[in-house]
Amino acid sequence: MAHAATIADLEVGAAADAASARVGPNAIIQIGEVLRDRLGDAWAHSVFENAGLTDMLVASPTDMVSERKAWALFDALFSGLDRTTALEVAREAGARTADYVIAHRIPAFARLTLTVLPAPLAAPLLLQAIARHAWTFAGSGGVTVQAGSPHIIEITNNPITMPGCVWHVAVFERLFQCLVAPGSRVRHRDCCRDGGAVCRFEITSRRSAQP
Repeated sequence: MAHAATIADLEVGAAADAASARVGPNAIIQIGEVLRDRLGDAWAHSVFENAGLTDMLVASPTDMVSERKAWALFDALFSGLDRTTALEVAREAGARTADYVIAHRIPAFARLTLTVLPAPLAAPLLLQAIARHAWTFAGSGGVTVQAGSPHIIEITNNPITMPGCVWHVAVFERLFQCLVAPGSRVRHRDCCRDGGAVCRFEITSRRSAQP
């Protein structure tokens, strides 16, 4: 396929050694931004203080961060806020993370190529790119992807879980909605947090939203 060689070079972040157990800084940065925008500086400071990460709210990290710190922030988010608000913050932070990746980590030509390809061709290419750069959202966790109906992303030993893994759901859903099909939806079927063997995300890619 003519486009495959081009998309094989799709960049969604710098490669990282899985043994370093780190994730992309947007797992922390975007939580802080959404907290400030929705609830104000005091609430943002409270959540970050409870996670022991006040320094990362004062000065956003510019490099990869320890997955333990990202998990601590996710945990503090849900222990410090009511569940509904925490879910909304996490969901928006995930969407903003995907927006950052699209704007700053994927070359313009690759973005254009994905969006003009039919969804059945674009989705496997995006899945390949996600798998190659899995460190950014999975850290030390193992990641496998499978194109199909639905498409599957699985994270073994997911180190940064939260209720419903809504941050991950939002990241994947926004990526697919913007680059594959506007009606794409992600369902989180199994979760390491609940004792499952993997966190399993099922993705449907439709050109129009379904009820």
